[in-house]
Amino acid sequence: MPRNRRGAVTLTAILVLAALSLTACFSDDAPEPDGKADRATLGEPMRLRLLVYNIEYGGGPATDRVIRRVDADVVGVLESYNRLPEIARKTGYPYYNVSLQLLSKYPIHEPSGAQGLYALIEVKPGYVIPFFNDHLDYVAWGPRALRNGASVESVIETENEVRASALRRPVAAMTRLLDQGYPVFLTGDFNEPSSLDYARKTVGSRDWVDQPVPWPVSRTLLEIGFRDSYREQHPDPLKEPGITHRSGERIDYVYAGGPSKTLESEIVGEKGGRDVSLEFSPWTSDHRAVLSTFEVRPAAMPAMVSVDARLRTLGDRITVAYNAPDSDGNRIEIVPEGGDPGSPARSLDAPGARGTTRLDTSGLDPGGYEAVLVDSEGGELSSVSFWLRDPRAETEISTDRRTYGQGEPITVDWSDGPANRWDWLGVYRASASDPRSDDYLIWGYTGLHASGTVPPRTEGSITLGPDTQGGPWPLPPGRYLVHYLLADQYNSAASARFTVTRGTG
Repeated sequence: MPRNRRGAVTLTAILVLAALSLTACFSDDAPEPDGKADRATLGEPMRLRLLVYNIEYGGGPATDRVIRRVDADVVGVLESYNRLPEIARKTGYPYYNVSLQLLSKYPIHEPSGAQGLYALIEVKPGYVIPFFNDHLDYVAWGPRALRNGASVESVIETENEVRASALRRPVAAMTRLLDQGYPVFLTGDFNEPSSLDYARKTVGSRDWVDQPVPWPVSRTLLEIGFRDSYREQHPDPLKEPGITHRSGERIDYVYAGGPSKTLESEIVGEKGGRDVSLEFSPWTSDHRAVLSTFEVRPAAMPAMVSVDARLRTLGDRITVAYNAPDSDGNRIEIVPEGGDPGSPARSLDAPGARGTTRLDTSGLDPGGYEAVLVDSEGGELSSVSFWLRDPRAETEISTDRRTYGQGEPITVDWSDGPANRWDWLGVYRASASDPRSDDYLIWGYTGLHASGTVPPRTEGSITLGPDTQGGPWPLPPGRYLVHYLLADQYNSAASARFTVTRGTG
């Protein structure tokens, strides 16, 4: 979360990404797939160890050590930002995905139909598990509001607006996958307690809560068929609260749904901490981690084409995987998004029913593309979109006007943004506008409350007004700068000036 006067973290990857851009088509409003897929065919049971860990602002040697020593099969790494490739190298994970913030011992696919919301982890050759890793906004912290005397009803209304709404698209995708019989896993920092921990039997354990609190995120996930793996193994929240955050709340979770069985769930944290099973010293994050072990029956890989990451820079090599169980002699046609597979920019051989191939993007134009899997007769079997960034493009930001009357809303537009999760816009006084040392005033994430659940956007617009985070509002008359700031940090990719006057702008 942005914090006033917090020093900038100097991360080479973040500074490099300031110069990168993606095409404008990288947005969070892509259409969902139509129709119902066939039910999943399940394989033999296997053990799987999953870790969720908010490492706090990119982490460092201490958090790397925890990940390396725990040695889980898949890790949801919250607040890893663009340091994730470095974390993967230092912890020994062969696969990672920056957009989804995942480390894995197994191949990570961004497949047809996933729309950037989840990955398929290929835990055995030809067998996969769908994996979501989501981070919900921290603003309007519900437990604090309850402590300050807000009613349960008003707190739940805010939770629905800030956090539950951000999970709308992921929950729709999770529901489809569960209905099709897949084993589905979800890790995340939800910044919201669980309704299981605020149940009737826990009333009175907190002197500021005199009734159960139906926290909506947990209720929604439980209703669609997920299981809270920690609470499955530790069902008494009074005996084992399993606190994961320094606020004294359990807000980090490993959820499981479909054909899996929870075998164990442990808290990973500081030496001597309550309910901590795996101890580390020093412990540097403001969150503890959760490690859950499952017996799971992975699903046979569906007919699909996938890329190892949907966001690449021009000149990168992309691994393209495909699966066409009833087809042979296939090809993968690389076409501009919305183009004709009959006139591809590149064509790749895809022999056999399943395999991988490599796409060298050198010589292509920056922009949006589709990898289209076609059979020997040219029939389209599946497709997945990806984007190539122009390494020379620079982020641009502007306001819809140069001058505003006091209290008038301010619309900020940006283009060629680097599309990191948790990029944000911060307004500063013109006389104190260095993000590395000065205080921001009003601000907002580029993806608003859904920044940690849906793919980020390379271009967009948000309106700053009375409901915007921070203050003061209305801005006093004066001169201001609005910065486009990278990945929840204080490195500015672009800025624009505007003025507020006492009268009409």
